[in-house]
Amino acid sequence: MPLVDHLRELRNRLAKGVLAILVVTIVAAFFYRDIIDFITEPVLDEIGCHQSFGELAQAENVHCAHLTVSGLLAPFTLALKVALMAGVVLASPVWLYQLWAFVAPGLHRSEKRYAYAFVGFGFPLFLGGGYLAYHVLPTTAKVMIGLTPSGVENLQPLDELLDLVTRMVVVFGLAFEMPLLLVMLNLTGVLSGRRMLGWWRGMVVGITAFAAVATPSPDPMTMLALAAPIWALYFIAVAIALFNDRRRARRAAEGPGDDEASELDLTPEAIGEIEPVSASLAVPEQTTVARAEARDYDDFT
Repeated sequence: MPLVDHLRELRNRLAKGVLAILVVTIVAAFFYRDIIDFITEPVLDEIGCHQSFGELAQAENVHCAHLTVSGLLAPFTLALKVALMAGVVLASPVWLYQLWAFVAPGLHRSEKRYAYAFVGFGFPLFLGGGYLAYHVLPTTAKVMIGLTPSGVENLQPLDELLDLVTRMVVVFGLAFEMPLLLVMLNLTGVLSGRRMLGWWRGMVVGITAFAAVATPSPDPMTMLALAAPIWALYFIAVAIALFNDRRRARRAAEGPGDDEASELDLTPEAIGEIEPVSASLAVPEQTTVARAEARDYDDFT
């Protein structure tokens, strides 16, 4: 396909993906309050103030937060942000398919198989990480709000809370993709299982440090809630890589199958010395007359 046709197809694919996002965004704009309630409800159940400030001031050791929206245009901006975020997420099957339809014709059969496996396992892993973040964040928020001094009202901007929940879900989801990436590198021959196993001390420390940075809470239980599943997934990836290396070595020892071409060893040690051709087997030298007659014929003749 010429370059112009590729660019035209890319334009059409992008237009379809953007149109799907736009349609879903418009529909989600009518339900943005329900979307906000769904995102913030677990956190508000832990840190939300369900009493007036005067009643809270009289109570002892009561820590909670009030959600606030600041500015005249803030509600409109918040509704637009939530609707657009919902449009990108809910329309992801459409624009991901358009991206795949543009890339797939240029992939080999083995590359397509790896891509299918990556999507098939990657999507559930991302959902698992997001689900874990969605249920860990309320406990994290409760610990953070508990640091508020007594008699002080904590005002939590709603847009910052939404950004925090979204960031936590994305970070946890992407962190769960790391073991799958290691397995894919092993299947393509870039990393061996033995090398991955040799990294286990550094990986445990690195995952722990990542969990400490990714979680905004100083609570060690929240950090372990993120680090422990990634540790388990890492060692599962190492086990899969070691099994794949053993299977690959066994295939190499058995040699090629009946329907596979074997590799030719063309080294001098394998083929031996080249024997000189004897004079009796050599092509007889043509005479001058024969060479002159041969000029009258072309190569085809």
